[in-house]
Amino acid sequence: MTLQIYNTLTQKKEEFEPLDQDEVKLYSCGPTVYDYFHIGNARAFILPDILKRYLEYKGYNVLHVTNFTDVDDKMIKRANEEEIEIEELADRFITAYFEDTERLNIKQADVYPKATEHISDIIELVKKLEDKGYAYEVDGDVFFAVRKFADYGKLSNQELEELTSGSRVEVNDKKEDPLDFVLWKKSKEGEPSWESPWGTGRPGWHIECSAMSMCYLGEEFDFHTGGVDLVFPHHENEIAQNEAGVGSQVVNYWLHNGYINVDGEKMSKSLGNFFTTRDILQDYSAEVLRFFLISKHYRSPINFSDAELDNAAKSLQRLQNTVNKLKDLLDRDRADLKPGNKEELQELEKKIKAKREKFEEAMDDDLNTALAIGALHELAKELNIVVNDADFELNQANIIVLEKAYDTFKELSQQVLGINLETEDDISDNLTSDLIGLLLEVRNKARQNQDWELADQIRDELSELGIILEDTPQGTDWKLE
Repeated sequence: MTLQIYNTLTQKKEEFEPLDQDEVKLYSCGPTVYDYFHIGNARAFILPDILKRYLEYKGYNVLHVTNFTDVDDKMIKRANEEEIEIEELADRFITAYFEDTERLNIKQADVYPKATEHISDIIELVKKLEDKGYAYEVDGDVFFAVRKFADYGKLSNQELEELTSGSRVEVNDKKEDPLDFVLWKKSKEGEPSWESPWGTGRPGWHIECSAMSMCYLGEEFDFHTGGVDLVFPHHENEIAQNEAGVGSQVVNYWLHNGYINVDGEKMSKSLGNFFTTRDILQDYSAEVLRFFLISKHYRSPINFSDAELDNAAKSLQRLQNTVNKLKDLLDRDRADLKPGNKEELQELEKKIKAKREKFEEAMDDDLNTALAIGALHELAKELNIVVNDADFELNQANIIVLEKAYDTFKELSQQVLGINLETEDDISDNLTSDLIGLLLEVRNKARQNQDWELADQIRDELSELGIILEDTPQGTDWKLE
């Protein structure tokens, strides 16, 4: 099966056909760097990461560009409130962005352009739109004339008549039409500004992405991603600017992730249910948060709550338990292993291959990470049935198959989903493991001496601490509940 992508522009799934077999070009709307990014942003940043990882898994090279909006009204307001330069504010939150995305295991883009570094490109594009009759200047402000662009509304699937002044568009008395949007803003006293053909000013928000994306990816590229909240007006305006300036379609596939709701309501500062990624990472690991954000299909709304995060943590832990069990088996001394019967594990080999194929089918179907995770759980279940069987004995034949299973988990989870299923021990983890190991030795001796009361007491008290024991033919294993 080839990769099928739901294209917001056509409102249907389409087979992915790259413009260049040697390099896929991807642009992602990055943050406005005036604050820490919230979990809705995190989902929008993880979408292109998953897309990029899967394209690379399928053998493509990917050129990925993510922008920083480092000048706009919100940034000016906060810098003034803190009585600092806007550059200092931008540097602080760009650093925070890289810290938080690294924790979420989001691969870095190849290029991170800043709006302030591309003023000349922005001015050139605005001038081109003006020369072609799509833009007009009024007292130092330059606006895009929406009704001059015949296809306006095609991304958000709206007619011009549906867009009314004051509801979905910014009201400005200088505009010839309420639908028109600003390309270049006349500077006010104390604001950052640059010289331009229209006087000193600064760029509008929408024009930044058009100029920066085409600067690095050219006048036609494969993917543009962002949150569904950006469909209108941001991406709608980008399309108008791009195609009016170039004269043809620039972006082939538009991908948008769904909203995040908090306890059933849309996340909003006004509702008091607004959470930054850093807020969440105080109580949950970055691994759990990333797993939670990909546990639903990217286009589906996702409900955020402690209960949902706890469920994600348990789901992730089940997969980690299986991988850790495999690792423990593979780390055992192989010197005295019996040859074993290779035919006995042929069925498991077939199942490993089948679950990989099911994983790939899910990802090929519009990056369905929810079904892909389901395939990993099915593989874990099959493996647990085998290794927990009373007759299972590690031998030279089945250890090769278990290695294939382990490698499959690592490749699909880490390379494609960006999830580490092999938990890393630190000093405290090692101490915990050693202490539990001592208790298991005491329990095993109690069982040998038929002191069932003591053995059960140790099991029950560990259970109250969230530590579950599993008695297997290879010994007693433990896992966190």
